[in-house]
Amino acid sequence: MSSDDVVLRRAGSTDALAAADVWLRSFDAALPSVRRAHDDAEVRDWFSSVLVPQYETWVAVTENSVVGLFVLNCAELKQLYLDPAWRGRGLGDRFMALAKQRQPDGLALWTFQVTTSAQRFYERHGFVEVERTDGLRNDEQEPDARYVWQPHT
Repeated sequence: MSSDDVVLRRAGSTDALAAADVWLRSFDAALPSVRRAHDDAEVRDWFSSVLVPQYETWVAVTENSVVGLFVLNCAELKQLYLDPAWRGRGLGDRFMALAKQRQPDGLALWTFQVTTSAQRFYERHGFVEVERTDGLRNDEQEPDARYVWQPHT
């Protein structure tokens, strides 16, 4: 199945747990060296009570399964996670195009410094690194990097 068979839509409350499970699988697969600051139950509660109801949360759905998600808070891309089986199939590119469409004046995000594949992905989509930190500001206490995308004027 290709990325073209996937529907991107706004998440509803019934998507929260499935989206959290995608986040958990993706985080564990992509960030094996990063300590998760919250256990599975806390992550699921965060999706159900904070992310989906309070932020602009989008899911990628195929055959009634959530296979990806991204979360916007105005011009801040807060989350972008794909089920590990869906990486490298164009779904991230579709999410990025939608994020830019939703925030055409620019986007910013944080990513962990150890995720060089994520950094390459964002750079391929026109993001530029503008800051690095020691990680003391994030829950995981992991060094991170700030990226910004500005449309061409």
